[in-house]
Amino acid sequence: MPLQRFVTQSSARLVVVMTPAGQVLAQHGFARAVDLMSAAALGAAIFASSGALAQQVGESSFGALYHSGQKHGVHLAGCETPRGRLIVLTVFGKETSIGLVQLFFDEFVAAMKKAAPADQPRQPILAADFENELNSSLATLFKR
Repeated sequence: MPLQRFVTQSSARLVVVMTPAGQVLAQHGFARAVDLMSAAALGAAIFASSGALAQQVGESSFGALYHSGQKHGVHLAGCETPRGRLIVLTVFGKETSIGLVQLFFDEFVAAMKKAAPADQPRQPILAADFENELNSSLATLFKR
């Protein structure tokens, strides 16, 4: 499975594969649903706001974002698949580097593209579903 291989090769601690709306498609490392939903909502929001910032400075988008803390690093990147755009949030520790995460991320994206069924028609995303999912995710995040 491409996700498990990415986790093993990159030494990632947490990974979320999601739609741009924050809908989780796959994950590794989260023990609680509330933590997963919070990470997905925040990751999607950060990626969307960085896209808006890119447009403000004349870029079409930023390929990836990287943040480094004392104990963990975060890699947030989008990728195109035959089924549409996805966002991958990866949290890793000091035992690995951003260079390794990026290298294995590129391999992960290639494997996802190869595994994704391209011949199925995409279903329309209803605005009501998006709003309901976003409100649910934000309510979970802010414990309302």
